[in-house]
Formats: sequence, structure tokens, C-alpha cells
Amino acid sequence: MGLSTHVLDTMHGCPAAGMAVALYATGDSQPQLIRSLILNADGRVDGPLLNEQQFKPGTYRLVFSVKAYFLSRGVALPEPAFLDQVSLDFGIADTQQHYHVPLLVSPWSYSTYRGS
Repeated sequence: MGLSTHVLDTMHGCPAAGMAVALYATGDSQPQLIRSLILNADGRVDGPLLNEQQFKPGTYRLVFSVKAYFLSRGVALPEPAFLDQVSLDFGIADTQQHYHVPLLVSPWSYSTYRGS
């Protein structure tokens, strides 16, 4: 059980190693930062995004630093870039299930789904 993410760079056909990601609890008030991290060589987080005490029903937001990632890869982007940060809002309803939030991304597009 838990929450995980995985980012694939569809422009280069590889994991988005080194991309910065932030996780927020959104709830009824202002979003609260839970943690900021950098994706590993496989485009994943080492361990769960939420620990056992934090993994509870509610609404959350993952913010992926897409522009900074592609600039770090040497991609020439227009100013302003088409995508800067990609924010994904999602809900956790059942803590007996695993929630996986993958992101497929290029400088011009992205897609996501609930993975396993």
C-alpha cells in the first residue's frame, strides 16, 4: 500500500532522472507541502511518497518541474516555455490500495493515469 510516482521523458525515451517533484496535501485549506524530492536514475522516488502515518484518504497534488528538467538536459525551449510545471491533483479514497501516479512528459505534452 502507499503512493508512488514514475516519470518518463518521452522526448528522449528514458526515465526523467533528476526531475524535481513536490507533493502537497490540498484538502479544504491552502495546499500544504509534504515533501520535495529529486527523481532517481529510474525516474522514481526511493521509497514511498507518503509514510504510513501520512497515507490517509484525502486530496493531494504532485507538481513536476518539467521546464527545469528539460533545460537541464540541454533542450532549447522558447520563452516562455509551453510547459513549466505540471500539477496533477488526485484523491486517495482507499488506503488498502496502492496509488501510483505516473507521468509521461515532453516539453510540449504530458499524460497520466492511475497505475498499479
